[in-house]
Amino acid sequence: MQNKVINVFYHGKKVGRVAMTDTRCCAFEYDKAWLSDGFSISPFKLPLEKKVFIANPDPFDGNFGVFNDSLPDGWGRMLIDRMLVKKRVNPAQVSILDRLAIVGASGMGALEYKPETILSTASVTTNDINKLAEEAHNMLNENACTENALDDLLKLGGASGGARPKVLLRIDNESWLIKFCALSDPKNIGKQEYEYSIIAKKCGINMPETHLFKNKYFGVKRFDRKPNGERVFVLSASGLLESSHRYPSLDYVDLLNAALKLTKSYAEVEKMFRIMCFNVFAHNRDDHSKNFSFLYDNNSWIVSPAYDLVYAEGMGGEHATTINGEGKKPNETDIINVAEKVGLNLNRTKHILSTIKTYIYQSDIQKHLKR
Repeated sequence: MQNKVINVFYHGKKVGRVAMTDTRCCAFEYDKAWLSDGFSISPFKLPLEKKVFIANPDPFDGNFGVFNDSLPDGWGRMLIDRMLVKKRVNPAQVSILDRLAIVGASGMGALEYKPETILSTASVTTNDINKLAEEAHNMLNENACTENALDDLLKLGGASGGARPKVLLRIDNESWLIKFCALSDPKNIGKQEYEYSIIAKKCGINMPETHLFKNKYFGVKRFDRKPNGERVFVLSASGLLESSHRYPSLDYVDLLNAALKLTKSYAEVEKMFRIMCFNVFAHNRDDHSKNFSFLYDNNSWIVSPAYDLVYAEGMGGEHATTINGEGKKPNETDIINVAEKVGLNLNRTKHILSTIKTYIYQSDIQKHLKR
């Protein structure tokens, strides 16, 4: 490996190039043609200008947030690192540019990176969900795996983010993300997340289609792929705001204000407000900055469908994204104060709050809230 320059592409068009400075920070420059008819891939950090941008050392070890979004973490990074070790490469010595090359054309969202580094040329040997779940379980527990397990899981899940094991499958010609249990998860986590997704839809939250595969594996239809396979540009709040998801660094006031600045639409801000209400009343405290995203499509920014909505205690029992500064025990006044600070209609937001609270407390998921 040891790439010196990585070229970034979107739908076959060159966006720009990334190189590494002497201080181990990424430098990015838009392509001349992209400056003429492209869009800013990170409006707050990388405006559409002819200049060389230099990333900060923190919070992404010298990477830009938008490209950090492309890099798998948790499960995906573990698979990549195990394959690197298998090839006798020290993962600690693999640079950001080399990791972008490993992502290549397989990443989430719409960005692609060249030159591409292929870690495995093996074909996938199984799409059987039960077998893949078993191999993922063995991989996490460092049990003996089949000869093809690492290749299969890397091909099907190496591009994904998040801590939980998962695979990306085409089922009935549609793109799905299917999750398995992490070591710390309750055994019924798939059913639990599916129940949450159903209630979230009833609360008026924009959710992708969800399904409980084999009656135990939670699956969600990918919103970064259109039915025809076309890739959709996705930018997380973490990438947009250059905010780490690994520790609390965000408040919903900041998040909703960013949504307003980016989308220029209070209808989009209201989508994010609904998610905040749901997270508070449904006790989802793992609401970090990578669990909110925006899509760029048809020349405009919108809030992405909601995802990763499930009961979660959070770090230290607190919300990763605070509610008007409160992380431990946010109340309805905190929620309304967020709405007021970003300029949402208070009568409407009070109605949304009340409706979501009622739906949750009268739903099947309320059993999870009595822990």
